Amino acid sequence: MSLTTSAATALLTVLADGSEDGDRERHWEDQTKGSRDLYTQFVLSVALGLGAFVSFCVLRPKWTELYAARRRQRCAASRLPELPDSFFGWIPVLYRITEEEVLHSAGLDAYVFLSFFKFSIRLLLSIFVFAVTIILPLHYKYTGKYGPPGWDDVAPPGNQSMSAIGLLGNNKDNDKLVTDPGYIWIYVFFPYIFSGLAIYLLLQETNNIIRTRQTYLGNQTTTTDRTIRFSGIPQDLTTEEKIKDFVEGLQVGKVETVTLCRNWRELDHLMDERMRIMRELERAWTKHLGYKRPRSDGNTLPLTHQPQYTRNHSHLEEDDERSELLPGAEQNHVSGYFHGRPQVRVWYGPFKMRFRMIDAIDYFEEKLRKIDEQINSAREKDYPPTEIAFVTMESIAASQMLVQATLDPHPMQMFARLAPAPADVVWKNTYLSRSRRMTQSWLITLAIGFLTVFWSVLLLPIATLLQLGTLHKIVPSLAEALAMHPILKSLVSTALPTLAFSLLTVAVPYLYEWLSNNQGMMSRGDIELSIISKNFFFSFFNLFLLFTVFGTATGFYSFWEHLRDAFKDATTIAFALATSLEGFSPFYINLLVLQGLGLFPFRLLEFGSVALYPLHFFRARTPREFAELSTPPKFSYGFSIPQTILALIICIVYSVFPSSWLICLVGLVYFSIGQFIYKYQLLYAMDHQQHSTGRAWPMICNRLFLGLVVYHLAMIGVLALRGAITRSLLLVPLLGFTVWFSYWFSRTYEPLMKFIALKSINRDQPGGGDISPSPSSTLSPSSGMDRDALPIRIGSHEFGLRLKKYVNPSLILPLHDAWIPGRSLPYANGASPAGQDELANNASA
Repeated sequence: MSLTTSAATALLTVLADGSEDGDRERHWEDQTKGSRDLYTQFVLSVALGLGAFVSFCVLRPKWTELYAARRRQRCAASRLPELPDSFFGWIPVLYRITEEEVLHSAGLDAYVFLSFFKFSIRLLLSIFVFAVTIILPLHYKYTGKYGPPGWDDVAPPGNQSMSAIGLLGNNKDNDKLVTDPGYIWIYVFFPYIFSGLAIYLLLQETNNIIRTRQTYLGNQTTTTDRTIRFSGIPQDLTTEEKIKDFVEGLQVGKVETVTLCRNWRELDHLMDERMRIMRELERAWTKHLGYKRPRSDGNTLPLTHQPQYTRNHSHLEEDDERSELLPGAEQNHVSGYFHGRPQVRVWYGPFKMRFRMIDAIDYFEEKLRKIDEQINSAREKDYPPTEIAFVTMESIAASQMLVQATLDPHPMQMFARLAPAPADVVWKNTYLSRSRRMTQSWLITLAIGFLTVFWSVLLLPIATLLQLGTLHKIVPSLAEALAMHPILKSLVSTALPTLAFSLLTVAVPYLYEWLSNNQGMMSRGDIELSIISKNFFFSFFNLFLLFTVFGTATGFYSFWEHLRDAFKDATTIAFALATSLEGFSPFYINLLVLQGLGLFPFRLLEFGSVALYPLHFFRARTPREFAELSTPPKFSYGFSIPQTILALIICIVYSVFPSSWLICLVGLVYFSIGQFIYKYQLLYAMDHQQHSTGRAWPMICNRLFLGLVVYHLAMIGVLALRGAITRSLLLVPLLGFTVWFSYWFSRTYEPLMKFIALKSINRDQPGGGDISPSPSSTLSPSSGMDRDALPIRIGSHEFGLRLKKYVNPSLILPLHDAWIPGRSLPYANGASPAGQDELANNASA
């Protein structure tokens, strides 16, 4: 359950559960008000969260293969302190891990992500102090309210003028709005105070991140930081020599290497086909030899004991060809040739209508031999060049000067951009033409924009069709049957639309991830940043504009009218925000309680990985597949960052309402628990391969500025509803300043989060100034957080080798033999580092 899922479920419940005769409106706040509801939610959430946390403390020392996977299998995490196996002893050790250790173990992305939690805690703590000492007493003095609607006996404010445009519905307490000037001023002063506080703390944290980032990157000599990605290369420069002459002719610095991308699509397809054949061959050998996984050492998940093969060799002669020839430890992993050689069905003849059964091992070994010949031949071919090249300079200073300058007087030619890490390049997208990439990008962007804005509208007819009144007109017999069974009627009219919305909100982020991967971006880091942007836009738009602003609509047509009117007049959004926000505060409080206390601890359990592990385990047959079970689960910032930004925006928007102290308190709990849990996952349990050097921070800041704009609009609407037009106009300068400041921030601070300042470069070390560092090998094992040495990935396969230079892996990967149980282990083609470690352990067992 996520913030978006909960909000969308509530919205559809409101829309689908309207009265049949249209005389009554169903408000979501009716379902979530009262201190008793909050108490119930708190007890349930604490019970859920405490159960998950205790379960994790019990299982953590037993399942270190999952819960300490990153520290066991990643070189960078091996420097972290080992957590004790005691029940709670790991907590203080994790808490004492410093930001420097986080930086050197998990990289700048993790450092920035955890810094956002630190910033959020500081901001909410400051707002909470103001809310308890000043705002709460003022609200209680003038209104008698000290919490969300339903907590007190006073109903949420309303306005007949707003009812006239259909945004409020029938509210009997419209005349209870407090308009005392002393009370009204809190909606003027505190938006200025809290906005200034948020901007001050944000700038303070941004300066700290920039200082850390510039120092961290300026003292490195990685190939990545010395490399530029050129695009728009004209036809007369499509050779390595001409590109080198062009760059050196700019008299900025010397070029070390040039990699001109070519259309290696044929070779990539051959490598993919080779991996498929390799896996088929390994399965055939495993079926014949009877591989069994080594015994558990007590630190693995359940189900890791492979069924033992029963072997009866009493009938075998000592000289029999099926007798065991492998001595010692190798026999622990291989059964005798008790199983017959597997067969495979081969189709032939006209239209492949005939088939025959042949030996599978011989068949796949022959296919492997033939495709190896094709690959070796393909590697010798000369492929047509593309308009993209990677140019590695001898110094970081030269590369940073080039990437921040305009190089060619002709438009659309010789664009210089920062290069991703060698293993982070999506090589298949380098073969696409500029027009193809632009077309894909714009089409997918338009599709995502359409889906994000109209996904609720597209499903609202479903809610309308499932109402009893509509069914009477379309399917009278079904409506009569439902009328006779109230439980079934409730299921059809409420549960089914809610279920449809819930499934959609769970599936949409994964859909956006798939669309982002097909948008033609050059690196996996850029893809992840795009996922962050898309998922936040989806959550923010649907949770605030659709749920909060239009949440009082009771049918499809009224919803559509409100949506149309809102886009015609921006003041409608401000009025609707002011009217609806306080009424929805119980929902947001319950939601943050559930997320922070109830569901956050479940992240420690990695419930999804545990639930899918039996499926992956029972599908695994070969040593490679068993080794892949031990790879750390993947951590995605694209799914985590949008939810946390949205939670902070909710707390900021409610900072002046009567429930501000309670929402800020719940927000503090949410971010405190979240910081601790994400710190554990990023350092010990989960893996994040692509490194964008903290470039998510400007995206976080820009979305916080958007939240401040919504906050100011809501406060302007609150004052306007109370008739304080003059005071509402006093907030217009604050709104304008926030918009201007976001623009100034993007022009001033964002370049320092993207480039390395020339002054930050350590010119005394090789590669920093004009001296080229010593050449490194193309392939190497892992070495800490070196961005040049990320594991090679082709498609969904992660390879054990590390790529340190800009070259298509299909051109250089060794064509190793299959992993056959009991035989000498090659440097595995297609294995993760975890697989290498496990196979090495198996070989020495």
